[in-house]
Amino acid sequence: MLYLKKGFVIFVLVMTFLGIIAGCSSTTNKSVSKDGTIKLRMVESITSPARTKLLRGMLDKFEKENKKIKVELISPPLQSADDKINQMLMAKEDIDVLEVREQTVKNFSNNKFIVDLSPYTNKWENWNTLTETIKHGATAVDNKPYYIPYGVYEKTLFYRKDWFQEAGLEVPKTWDDLVNAAIKLTDPAKNRYGYSFRGGAGSPDYIEFMTWSYLGKKINPKDAYFTQDGKVIFDTPEAKQVLDTLVKLYKKASPPDSISWSYPEMVQGFTSGMTAMLIQDPEVIVTSEENMKKGTWATAPIPKGTPSGVAQQPAGTAGWGIGAFSKHKDAAWKLVSFLSSPEENLFFAKNNSLIPIHLSAGDDPYFKEGYFSSYIEMNAKPDEFLIADRPVEYKGYADYRAFAVKDIQSLLLGKMSEEQALAKWTDFWKKEKENKK
Repeated sequence: MLYLKKGFVIFVLVMTFLGIIAGCSSTTNKSVSKDGTIKLRMVESITSPARTKLLRGMLDKFEKENKKIKVELISPPLQSADDKINQMLMAKEDIDVLEVREQTVKNFSNNKFIVDLSPYTNKWENWNTLTETIKHGATAVDNKPYYIPYGVYEKTLFYRKDWFQEAGLEVPKTWDDLVNAAIKLTDPAKNRYGYSFRGGAGSPDYIEFMTWSYLGKKINPKDAYFTQDGKVIFDTPEAKQVLDTLVKLYKKASPPDSISWSYPEMVQGFTSGMTAMLIQDPEVIVTSEENMKKGTWATAPIPKGTPSGVAQQPAGTAGWGIGAFSKHKDAAWKLVSFLSSPEENLFFAKNNSLIPIHLSAGDDPYFKEGYFSSYIEMNAKPDEFLIADRPVEYKGYADYRAFAVKDIQSLLLGKMSEEQALAKWTDFWKKEKENKK
């Protein structure tokens, strides 16, 4: 009886082992069919039905040009997409191509979930046609290209062309110009204001890039809450200038309730005809086209600081990387380079309201002459429109953004002085620097 039991246990173990082997073989075989066709698995993060359809169409074109490669597109729900990708990578699933974002690239590279693309980009004929902004985003971690961005999210100035023409005003080139024009265009009796102010969630972003613009090349662009000589950016005369400008802009040229405005309210303020100017990302172009009469509005490069003579902002990027556990990295690169080619990227950018990644996009009439022309102009002048990195690697960055919103509102209501706000933020970032060592 005992021998029978032992025999049965051995039988079960052997069968289990064979099952594991069979399972492994099955997994391996799934990605290569009998005729040698490779099946790539690609997962996207910023999903939407329209974008997934657009992407699927591009993948169909790729498959027609590469008969021996098929692509399975995985599109998790937007709200949980990054978590799903993380889980797949932690489980060492053989994802071949995945969407990588500026917020996720450091985590993915530190955990060796994605590969350094240098061996491919070193031989890629289109690397040198990328804009400097895109190269900056691609190599943000350790100066290595861990992904090829498919576009960039940058801010530009949206303005009422008709109001400026009626008032005989020039389009602002500096923050001082913007404040002066905004005051002249403000008439509360007509419910008209010069500027779509953001005093609610996200308001620290505006303090951030304004301060960078006023300080210009004095900041350390890779550690941008500090200057080249190690001072906190809020511990400078330029930061005081920024708060003076911001308070003046709110009190003299913005709707009173904009003290609590966030993204939707400030965009609606502009597109509904209440405000003359707005600084926002390119997706507002689509909203403005849908809601405003053609010829009444236009875009221009964001204002420069004084006296630096430059503008400076972070560049939000997302793009395509290759999974470290991919069994078909060369085929995956073939797909990434296809999607990142000047022709395909131009198509994707036009249909997804994005700023294209190649310098050649500046020759396309859609971007050269249309609402995107301001973005093309900024990207063509990297010495005047600089890029800086947000301090996302500091543990306290999220906390700072939360309490700074309240501080800015207190400042605008006169409950906190400019000196108190700057001293508080300076002290916080000094401690963050110390804790990071």
